[in-house]
Amino acid sequence: MVLTAVRGALGFLSRLPVGHTEAAWEAFVATPAAFPLAGYVVGVLVAVPVLAADALPAPVVAAAYLTAVVLIAGVNHADGLADLGDAAVVHGDPDERRAVMRDTTVGVGAVLALGTVLLALALGALAVAGLPPLVAVALVVAAEVGAKLSMATLACVGRPSHEGFGSTVLDGKRPRHLLAPLVAALPAAALAVPATALAVLSGPALALLVSRWANRRLDGVGGDAFGAANELARAAALHVGVAAWSVLGGWGPLSTGFREVLAWTLS
Repeated sequence: MVLTAVRGALGFLSRLPVGHTEAAWEAFVATPAAFPLAGYVVGVLVAVPVLAADALPAPVVAAAYLTAVVLIAGVNHADGLADLGDAAVVHGDPDERRAVMRDTTVGVGAVLALGTVLLALALGALAVAGLPPLVAVALVVAAEVGAKLSMATLACVGRPSHEGFGSTVLDGKRPRHLLAPLVAALPAAALAVPATALAVLSGPALALLVSRWANRRLDGVGGDAFGAANELARAAALHVGVAAWSVLGGWGPLSTGFREVLAWTLS
């Protein structure tokens, strides 16, 4: 069941060729823990470029990371961020804002939202690329798990604004169902405590803000809010993680084996 759910999550949350079946989709939407579990797979793959943090200039590593994010994670979530950006600048009621989100025209709100988050992600990647490779990999994985945990948080605490992906994922979920995704995210949080722990936890914290905003402005959470939370949380997690490592440093209980494996990979 869990493996099927993760395959369904990867089929929706990434561009990985895992196939699309009804059974995998149904398992995914019924299993909030599939979000962060899929985040590990995506996180490890997009972290490959930062293994070269010691060998290549930081801007090159950051550019390679951004490329990996686009190639592996795709642009579906960025589209949700763009739609929320357009809705944010509309003066009107929730119905008018949701109508703008369905419009295929890209407005100034979408451009500003995408540009700001892309810039934040690029600067975060540049900062990560300046860290030791093992720390950089740990933070990239934690950021991706945290981003997916933000989506799981929305699934468990949000209320649907209309029929669609959001209502399908939210159906039957309660805040108590967030426990399993949080447990699933613990290994990523423990890689380089406290930096990775704070990076992972920034995901659900940001999701709560997105949920509150969506409830007030859109009368609930829709599919676009999930995509926006993912993009916002990834960028925020990188900055939170880098700041925490720079100020606090430290390695977690998984660090010994983690460092040995990656040190062998880099040797």
